[in-house]
Amino acid sequence: MPVALTIEPVPVLTDWPARKRWTRAECDRFEAFGGFDGQRYELIEGELINKMGKNHPHVLMLMALADWFAQHFPGRWMTEAPMEVALDDAPINEPEPDLLLLHGRRTALDGRCPSPQDVALLIEVADSTRAFDTTVKAKLYARAGVMDYWVVDVKANRMVVFREPREGNYTSIIGYDATEVITPLSAPDQPFRLSDVPL
Repeated sequence: MPVALTIEPVPVLTDWPARKRWTRAECDRFEAFGGFDGQRYELIEGELINKMGKNHPHVLMLMALADWFAQHFPGRWMTEAPMEVALDDAPINEPEPDLLLLHGRRTALDGRCPSPQDVALLIEVADSTRAFDTTVKAKLYARAGVMDYWVVDVKANRMVVFREPREGNYTSIIGYDATEVITPLSAPDQPFRLSDVPL
């Protein structure tokens, strides 16, 4: 049975030394000069988060989900693509969600990053990043107005579904075990179960 969840906030560490907060413009300039040396990062709250080195369960789940999206939503999904966020958050944030389902075909983007208005469903696959994805990223996506945000908790073999963003937070957070059916808000005719995704 789906279960309503409360997500505990990540504690703020006040005794860390001062760190450099990055902007998107600085990252673009640094990358243009070869500064990242081929490594991939996403910019979240001014911090560079390493996108390299995903573990095997994460990779398998992401591939299986991509196969499901390709079968059910051809031409309407993207994987690990940068997206825009709320205007106030944009200077220091450029997340790269694991999967995006778009309202329309991706060719309609004409080469630009998808905005929150383009996004019908956003999925993050969480193994070692579960706390980060369910707190920091959830707040970022709620502020952007993403209506349907799912976190695949690989270790617990469940899906956490965030909906009804209001004032920078999701007011509905429901956990589904692997056998329970979830349907995207934008595609109620496409039921989904984690247990149906072949790994």
